[in-house]
Amino acid sequence: MISKNTICLWYDGTASDAATFYAETFPDSTVKVVHRAPGDYPAGKQGDVLTVEFTVMGIPCLGLNGGSAFKHSEAFSFQVATDDQAETDRLWNAIVGNGGQESQCGWCKDKWGLSWQITPRALVAAISDPDPAAAKRAFEAMMGMKKIDIAAIEAARRG
Repeated sequence: MISKNTICLWYDGTASDAATFYAETFPDSTVKVVHRAPGDYPAGKQGDVLTVEFTVMGIPCLGLNGGSAFKHSEAFSFQVATDDQAETDRLWNAIVGNGGQESQCGWCKDKWGLSWQITPRALVAAISDPDPAAAKRAFEAMMGMKKIDIAAIEAARRG
């Protein structure tokens, strides 16, 4: 049964592959149900995977194999709060190392074009430091990074 509010993500025939990757990579993530098309449709044939119900870190999602008409953009991203550098590295490397690409300030894209923000909790604490100078130093350090380096953020915060 689909949740009352579900994020629907459009794929070009690869919803099952993406859902499986997310379930293997992120905690509290699963592939729940694969639905096959009961008839032919513009992006596929009867029996093809039409939708995949899955969760990403407890968030209900529906992968729709809708064809090539629409692409993912940075206007939507999953933001993942990490507890330490090891978790940050593991998730970043899983996404980028599986055909994804790096971007700036902790953002990356998976091989399906979906954007992810791998955001250490230490970064959020640093850029919201009550000392404006410390927050600014941490923010400026972040602006020059791709994957977030917690030690460098904390060093910049300290000055």
